[in-house]
Amino acid sequence: MPDDPHAQPTADVVEAELASEGIKPTQARVSPFVPLQQPIFRAVWFASLVSNFGGLVQAVGASWMMASISPSAELVALVQASTTLPVMLFSLAAGAIADNYDRRKILLTAQVFMLTVSIGLAVCAWFGLITPWLLLTFTFLIGCGTALNNPAWQSSVGDMVPRRDVPAAVTLNSVAFNIARSVGPAIGGAIVAAAGAVAAFIINAFSYIPLLIVLARWSPPKVERLLPRETLFIAMSAGIRYVAMSPNIRTVTLRAFVYGFGAIVGLALLPLIARDLVRGGPLTYGVLLGAFGAGAVAGAFMSARLRRSMSTEALVRSTFVAYACGVTLIAFSKTIWLAMAGLCVCGACWVLALSTFNATVQLSAPRWVVGRALAMYQMATFGGMAMGSWAWGRSALHFGVEKALLMSAATLLIGAALGLRYRLPPLEELNLDPLSRWREPKVAVDIEPRSGPVIVTIEYIIKPEDVVAFLTTMAERRRIRRRDGARHWTLLRDLTDPTLWIERYDSPTWVEYVRQNQRVTQADAEIGEQVRALHSGPNPPVVHRMIERQTASLPQFAASRTPTLADSLNDPARPA
Repeated sequence: MPDDPHAQPTADVVEAELASEGIKPTQARVSPFVPLQQPIFRAVWFASLVSNFGGLVQAVGASWMMASISPSAELVALVQASTTLPVMLFSLAAGAIADNYDRRKILLTAQVFMLTVSIGLAVCAWFGLITPWLLLTFTFLIGCGTALNNPAWQSSVGDMVPRRDVPAAVTLNSVAFNIARSVGPAIGGAIVAAAGAVAAFIINAFSYIPLLIVLARWSPPKVERLLPRETLFIAMSAGIRYVAMSPNIRTVTLRAFVYGFGAIVGLALLPLIARDLVRGGPLTYGVLLGAFGAGAVAGAFMSARLRRSMSTEALVRSTFVAYACGVTLIAFSKTIWLAMAGLCVCGACWVLALSTFNATVQLSAPRWVVGRALAMYQMATFGGMAMGSWAWGRSALHFGVEKALLMSAATLLIGAALGLRYRLPPLEELNLDPLSRWREPKVAVDIEPRSGPVIVTIEYIIKPEDVVAFLTTMAERRRIRRRDGARHWTLLRDLTDPTLWIERYDSPTWVEYVRQNQRVTQADAEIGEQVRALHSGPNPPVVHRMIERQTASLPQFAASRTPTLADSLNDPARPA
């Protein structure tokens, strides 16, 4: 499988959040198995292990079935593309839904949908109705369920265990998936070799049932919403705007796209590697996929030590180079042992890079938008995987598997060089909790939540010697305002009083203005304090909140005003 569908925030992310609350990491790491004392987490963990195993068995069956019913290398590679493409297309909508609705219900919906599709795939395969394009349709629909499931799942771990136990819970979830990845493909290959791909599809359908039962019995805490939910379009727009105005997340999405494009070659062409390079069957394919999973387990256990000894950029750049070396080794391997060695390296690099990307996104987004930020990161990653699967499949078709692997290795080296220009930021311990200082002001005009547009002006008195510092600070202020939803932001200077500066922006409605101010984080407060420190006038600066109103049209105005003496004298109907 191209990525962990049940991925959780990394332990590094949670340590940063705990540090912001004064909780030391050593206090949070009493035992890695402490989360299993929570009944709901224990049940979800074991059910997820079964579900992950079934998904990996299904992936083996689908890939090998395509290699059996179609001689086209392009169609074989499209099995991976059909699974990853929905994540690119629908993750943003799924993230907006996860940030605004009950995550438990979203998870249940996604799991029921994937169960239904898996049953349909098994039935069609049983009756011999599967064609290459029908198989791609089923894998695409399963990918749609994964796209809906991912953001809600990533955001729900904090609802299952106490905050101090979240780091250990993250580690256990990662271990569960990688255990399944280590043994699932090999067992899946054995099942396909012994009973055919139909058996793999049936096993996957049954694997959803334990997780469905656990989620149906789970009663997570209810979160009280003080503001109405955003509509889907507004929520998606807010997520896009936040990422577009966040340099750190923009850099992560670019690097993740390039990594997904180049690194997917190991999984997309793996059936062809097993069949054409190593000269094996479905069991060989399962063993090779298990080697990739074993490398991923090793990478997960090495990640904490490597992050302590290397910068974020150095670690990611190393994974690009090491993955390229692993792919090159696979290209020249003619025995299963060399191929397994190369895949172990690729698996370790896969986990190290993707977990680092995930951690950076988590540390760069507050809770109100974290689902959408992760969704856009996944869109970039899975979009690169989908495009890469197609590109490397086409390359294998026209130039052969070996040259396609070498071309992907060159792409990964280019991705490493991109780090010289687009460096990943360090994993900083930013406090992205809401600032919670702002209170909704009392107004003298009757307004509804949807009333608007709302125009806001803030007056600053800036001394001439502070103008340069003020302009520099206001550039960052502009980015934060626009990121959180402000529109048409401008900075004005009075022509008669050069010390008077006016910040102006608007919000489409009153409720959006309130929402924007409630999104200010503790980390954003530093910019606000710098601006206030440069202000030398009344403290705090004078704020005007106005609502835009249209003037009445002339005919309406004439009909509504009181007639004057001149009107009566000029009235042609007046008696002479």
